[in-house]
Amino acid sequence: MLVLLANFGAWALLNRPVTPADWNGQIRGLSFSPFQKDQDPQRGQFPSHADIDQDLARLAGWVRNVRTYSSLDGLEQVPQLAARYGLTVTAGAWLDRRNERNQQELDGLIRNARAYADIDRLIVGNEVLLRDDMSVQELIGHLRRVKRETHLPVSTAEPWHVWLEHPELVRTVSFIAVHLLPYWEGVPADQALAQVMHRYHELRRAYPDKPILIAEVGWPSAGNRTMAAEASRTRQAAFVRGFLQLAEREQWDYFLMEAYDQPWKTALEGPAGSHWGLFTAERNLKYPLTGPVYEYPEWPAQAKVALGVALLPLLGFLLRWRNIRTQGRIVFAVLIQTAASLVTWSLYLPENLELNTWAWLAWALLLPAQLLLLVVMLVNGFEFTELLWRRRLKWRAPRPAPQGTTDLPMVSLHLAICNEPPEVVKATLNSLAALDYPRFEVLVVDNNTRDPAVWRPVQAHCERLGPRFRFFTLGQWPGFKAGALNFALRETDPQAAVVGVVDSDYLVRADWLRRLAPYFQRSQVGFVQAPQDNRGWEHDRFKGMINWEYAGFFHIGMVHRDQRNAIIQHGTMTLIRRTALQGLGGWAEWCICEDAELGLRLMQEGYESVYVNEPLGYGLTPDSFTGYKRQRFRWVYGAVQILKTHWRSLLPWAQGGLSNAQRYHFIAGWLPWFGDALHLVFTCMALAWTLGLVIGPQYFGFPFAIFLLPTLGMFLFKMAHAWFLYRAKVDCSVPQRLGAALAGMALTHVIARGIIKGLFTKSTPFLRTPKAEDKPALIQGVLMAREELVMLVLLWTAALATVIGFGIDHPEAMLWVGVLLVQSSPYLAALTVSLANAFPATRPEGATATHPASLALELPARDAR
Repeated sequence: MLVLLANFGAWALLNRPVTPADWNGQIRGLSFSPFQKDQDPQRGQFPSHADIDQDLARLAGWVRNVRTYSSLDGLEQVPQLAARYGLTVTAGAWLDRRNERNQQELDGLIRNARAYADIDRLIVGNEVLLRDDMSVQELIGHLRRVKRETHLPVSTAEPWHVWLEHPELVRTVSFIAVHLLPYWEGVPADQALAQVMHRYHELRRAYPDKPILIAEVGWPSAGNRTMAAEASRTRQAAFVRGFLQLAEREQWDYFLMEAYDQPWKTALEGPAGSHWGLFTAERNLKYPLTGPVYEYPEWPAQAKVALGVALLPLLGFLLRWRNIRTQGRIVFAVLIQTAASLVTWSLYLPENLELNTWAWLAWALLLPAQLLLLVVMLVNGFEFTELLWRRRLKWRAPRPAPQGTTDLPMVSLHLAICNEPPEVVKATLNSLAALDYPRFEVLVVDNNTRDPAVWRPVQAHCERLGPRFRFFTLGQWPGFKAGALNFALRETDPQAAVVGVVDSDYLVRADWLRRLAPYFQRSQVGFVQAPQDNRGWEHDRFKGMINWEYAGFFHIGMVHRDQRNAIIQHGTMTLIRRTALQGLGGWAEWCICEDAELGLRLMQEGYESVYVNEPLGYGLTPDSFTGYKRQRFRWVYGAVQILKTHWRSLLPWAQGGLSNAQRYHFIAGWLPWFGDALHLVFTCMALAWTLGLVIGPQYFGFPFAIFLLPTLGMFLFKMAHAWFLYRAKVDCSVPQRLGAALAGMALTHVIARGIIKGLFTKSTPFLRTPKAEDKPALIQGVLMAREELVMLVLLWTAALATVIGFGIDHPEAMLWVGVLLVQSSPYLAALTVSLANAFPATRPEGATATHPASLALELPARDAR
C-alpha cells in the first residue's frame, strides 16, 4: 500500500495544476483560420462553406471579432457568415511573391470591404517584409491602392521590430498591426507578458499618435522549445488568461493567436506552429478559462491504470518471496511500480499529446525499446534484490561425504587443441598428471592445426607422461571444438563413468576430481561445474580488468542461477555423466557454444546441475583486446544459435523437462545482450535523428523526455547494480571493481554485433581465443577499437552539433546531449580498455620477463575468493 500510494503521489506531484487568474469576460478578438485537421492550403485543400459556418458558430459568445488572412479560396465567405453570429471581421489579404495571385487577393479584399458592413478594418499582407517576399515600397503601393478604393482603416501585419525599422511604413498605414509573440523570441513563459508590455510601450513611445492593434499574441500548447521558451498546455493557459487580464486593464485592442489548432502549419513553423489554438484541431476546448488547469487532464485515470498494471506483479512478488528482507522487498516493489508507470505513461503519450508524423515514428520506435529496457531493469533488479537481501541463499547440492578410492568413478578428461602454443598445453598436461585421483585418463585431440611442428611436441609430451595420456591428431576435421570432443567421446575408455573437459591453458588443482566427482553418486546429477578462474593477470592492467569482469559472472550470475538449477555450462572445469552425454548424441557440432547448448539439453532431459563456487583451476586470459572481443562474440553468437534452435522449449507453456525458473534464467541471462544490440540500433538512429534536428528543425523535434530519462536512469541503475553486487559478492578492491565495470562496458559494441549477426545468419567460423599473444603497440591499441572509435567520434560530433545548433540554455537539447554522451560511454570504454592493453605490464621489483607459458608452472596461492 505504501508503494502504491507513493506512486500515486508521484503522479500527482508531476501533474500539479496551475491556477492563473480566472477570465469570465468575452475575448475581444481571435485570429481565425477555419482549416480542418485534414486540410492544407499548400495542397489545395480548403474548408467548405459548412466548415466555416460551424467554426464561427462555436465562437459565438466567446469572441467579438475575428481576423482573417485571405480573401480567396472560400475565405471570402467569412464576413457574410460571421454576421449571422454577431461577429465583426478584420479582413486580410495574403500577399507573397506571386504577383498575379496578389492582385486577386487585393481585388477580393476590396470587393468584400465594399459589400459587408461587418468588416471594420483591413490588413494587407501578413509578415510580408519579415519573409522578404517584397520590398517596403511595393508593399506601400498595395496599401495605398486599398486605402484609395475603400473607406476602412488599412494596415499590414508585422512583428514589432519591422515597425521600428520602417517609419515610412508607419506613415502609410491607418494603424499599426503588430505581432507580439515572445515564444518565437525564446522568452521564458513567466517573462512573456512583461515582454509583451515592453514591446507594446516601445512602439507607443516611437509612434505616440498612431493607433496600435496587437494583431497576433499568444503561446503554443505543444511543440519544440525555442531557446528558453517552452510550449505546453499549462503555459498557454497562464499566458492567455494573464494577457486577457492585462489587455482589459490597459484597454488594448488585440487578436489572440488563434481560434483553432492548424496542423498544416507544422511544415512551415515546426511542431509548435500547429498548436496555437484555444481549441484543438478536433474543435475541443483545451482548458477552461476559470479554475485550475492540468497539463494532462486525464492523469488520474492513467495513474490508476499504472497502479492496476503493477498490482498483480507486486502481490505475486511480495507473497512468494517472503524470504527477502524488508529493504529488498521495498526496492523491488518500487522497481515494479516504476516500470508500470513508465509503460502506462508511454502508452498514453499519443492521447496526451498531438503527435505529428515524425513524432509518431519516434513513439513507435522508442516504445518497444523502452519496454525491453524496463524488462532488463527488472531482471537486473531481481538479481540485485535476491542476492543482496535474501535471508539465506540455498545450497542446492550439499557436499557429499568423502568416498573411498574404490568408490570413485573413472573419469575421462578431454582436451581439444587447435594451434595452441605447445608450452602452454604441456603445462596443462603436467597439472593433469599431478591430479590426486586414482582412476582417470586424458585424451588430447588436435584438429585443424596446419603445422605439424605445433602439435608434435604435445604428442611427444603425452608419450612421456605415460599410458594415461593418449594423443590424436585429426587434421582437417568438421564440427569445430565439438567435433574434436565427439571424437574423444568415441575413443573414451568404456569403464569411464564421467567425462571431464578442460581448456588447453588450464592448470587444475590436484584435488579437482576428488572434490567434484563424488557428486555423481546421485543419479539425478547430469553435470558438475566449477568456475573458471585466471592466473598471470596480477601485474597487467588489461588482464586485471578482464579477470575481474569474468569474476562477476561466476560469483554473481552463476550463484543466482544455481538457486534454481539453471546454471550455464561452460566448456572447461566441467564434469558430465557419460551416459547422459552419449544419450543426447554428444556435443552439438552446429553450435559454436556447444557447452552451453549441452547444459540446456541436459536440463531438458530432467538432469540436475551442481555448481561448486570454488576455483579449482586457473587459465590464461586473452592477451589482446581483439582476443577478448572475439571470445565474447563467440559466446553471444552461440547464445543466439541456441535460442533460435530451442526457443520453443523456453516458452512458459512448453512441455518438457525445463522448469519455469530455468526458462526464466536462460532468457533473462541473455536478455541484456539483446539490450546491447538495441543500443547499437538506437545509437545509429540517434545519429540520424540528430542530423535531422540540425538541418531540419521544423520537421524534427527532440524525442520525448519520457523515453530519454529512463535511458539515463537505466545507465545509472546498471552502474549501481554492478557496483553493489561486486562489493557484496566479489572480493576485489575499488579500482578492480571499476576496471571490471569498464571492461564489461567495453564489450557493448561487439555484443551488439554478435546478436545482430546471429539473428540474420546461421553459422560463423569458430573463433578460438588466442593465448600468449605479444603485447600490441600503442597504434595497435587504437586499431583494435577502430569501430568503437568511429562511433565515439560520430556521437561526440552529434552532441557538439546539438550544442552549437540549440545552445546550452535549451533543456531538451541538453537532455539529448546527455543521452548521446551516455550512448558514447561504451565506445569510450572500449577505446580505454584497448589502450590499457597497449601499455606494458608492470612487474614486481626484481622480477624478470617470462613467457606466459612459464606462468603455467605456478598456481595462485589462494584457493578461493
